This record gives sequence, C-alpha cells and structure tokens, in this order.
Amino acid sequence: MRRLALLLCLMSVSLTGHTGEPARFVARSLELHGTTYRYRVFVPDGWTAERRWPVVLFLHGSGERGRNNRAQLGQGLPPWLNGHGEAFPAVVVIPQAPAGSRWHGAIEQMALKALDDSIGEWHGDRRRLYLTGLSMGGYGAWQIALDHPGMFAAAAIVCGGIRHPNDHADLRVQGIPATAGDPHAWLAAHLGTLPVWIFHGALDDVVPPEESRRMHAALQARGAEVRYTEFAGIRHASWQAAYATQALWPWMFAHRLPAR
Repeated sequence: MRRLALLLCLMSVSLTGHTGEPARFVARSLELHGTTYRYRVFVPDGWTAERRWPVVLFLHGSGERGRNNRAQLGQGLPPWLNGHGEAFPAVVVIPQAPAGSRWHGAIEQMALKALDDSIGEWHGDRRRLYLTGLSMGGYGAWQIALDHPGMFAAAAIVCGGIRHPNDHADLRVQGIPATAGDPHAWLAAHLGTLPVWIFHGALDDVVPPEESRRMHAALQARGAEVRYTEFAGIRHASWQAAYATQALWPWMFAHRLPAR
C-alpha cells in the first residue's frame, strides 16, 4: 500500500510539472541553410482536415528570443490564446528568433518557411493568411509586409515601428532607401492593398508611439484600409489590450485575398 501511495504521489508530481505546458501548442522544427529552428503551432479545437483553415503568423518581441521553443509563448498572442483559444477559429504559427537576431534576412525566411510548412500540414487556406507581431515582432511584421506584398489578407501590428527606437540602432525595417524623404510614406506606398490595424500605448517609452501615428497617417493619406488604436495610460506592453480587443479578430478574419 505504501508503494502504491508513493507511486501515485510521483505521478501527481509529474502531472503537476506539466500543468504549465500551454495546451494545443504543438512543437515543430525545420531546416534552413543548415540550421535547425524550432517553432510552435496553435491548433484550434475541432481542427479537421476536411476543410481549409485561416492561418495567423505571430512574431514575438526581443525578450522572447532563444532556442528553447518556449519563450515565444510568454507574451502577446500565445497567452491570450491559452486563455481564450477554445473558440479561436484559426491555426497560429509561432516561430522563435534566436538570441541577437531580428525578423529580417535568414530569420524572416525561417518564419515564412514555418508558415509554409504549417499551411501544408494543417490544411491552411492561402487566401486567408494573416500577419501580426509585437515590438520587435511589430517591426518584423512591417518588414514581411514590405517584402511580400499580396501574401497576407490583413495585419495587426502592435507597438512596432519602421525606424530604430532609442538605443536599438539595428532595429528598423530594412530596404527603405536612405534617400526617402518620408520613410513612412515610402513604406505605405509599397505595402500594396494590405489592410492594417495598428496598436500602440500612448506612454510607450521603448518604441515611440509617433512611429505608429506616422504609419497610420501615411496609410490614410493613400486611402488604404487602416485602423489605429492608441491606449491611454499604457506604456510598451500594449499587446495585452491589443489582442483582447473584441473587434480585432472579426475584423481580421473578414478579409481574404482574391481568388487567383
């Protein structure tokens, strides 16, 4: 009896040790240029191969970089999904950028390969691909939108920007000519018809909210479909309020690319 009680106790400890593991976040990996990268995929309840699914690409911030395939679940969309994902109607691809990297170059390629692999594995609908990111991932979302116009049906960009903020000189959107008199207007002119919802905290002292205000104004000036939400009293961590915005997901999933 004592041995049985001990066994049950050990089983309980083992199970407890896994209670922090986010539900429905499947671990995957890929090979690119001789390097192995790992990523996660949120698989919605009721997923079936009988139909095609919307797919969201989520890009994390600088604090979640690494190679443990867990840190990228710590902020932004993944925690929101962990609490509200039972009714979420889309697959979400969550790559992890290595320490010291940014969402451009090889790491941008990695994120898009994770997306492409997931579309194949989880029956994604290429007319319903969506892009979102926060902070460094917000910069990455602008980067991918610039580099791949026409790929995504809509984007939500949280506390991101296009010029380097404060002391992060390497954090900026690559490819904007140095001769561009207004880099925000230049980027707006090269995004195609991508609908964008921009979020920022009014008191952000990491990435200046002026970055998002200027992108909003530039897109408005071109007649683009753009929304801007600025959260009063919130500093950099505006992602909690952004991903909890009730109208965000119906707005996003109402968009789809035209048939080709």
